[in-house]
Amino acid sequence: MDQLFDLPGPETPEEAVIAHYRLSDDEYGTRAEREAIFSAQRAMAAAVEGAGVGEVDGNEFGGGEAVLYAYGANADALFKVMEPTLRNLPFRPAHVVVRSAGQETTSRVDL
Repeated sequence: MDQLFDLPGPETPEEAVIAHYRLSDDEYGTRAEREAIFSAQRAMAAAVEGAGVGEVDGNEFGGGEAVLYAYGANADALFKVMEPTLRNLPFRPAHVVVRSAGQETTSRVDL
């Protein structure tokens, strides 16, 4: 706490893993595509929680793309846990953005 103003100290910056998948149409994909994304999201959430490396925060559909969001203290550790499921989704082209706050770097991994 900051003694003068009683403010909390700086928080540890949150890092992110953001996966992008191209779907079969220019809208929201097919029902089967959305169900596959939801299933993968549940599997990754369980794996991430079990490993204690962060949380899978949700998804976004639109414009022919599905995006999955995950956050934690270490983006590399988070990606390592999520990677098998991310690579098993059949939608292509696909890529993952790994954003590391401590090093202020962003890398892209093509799936």
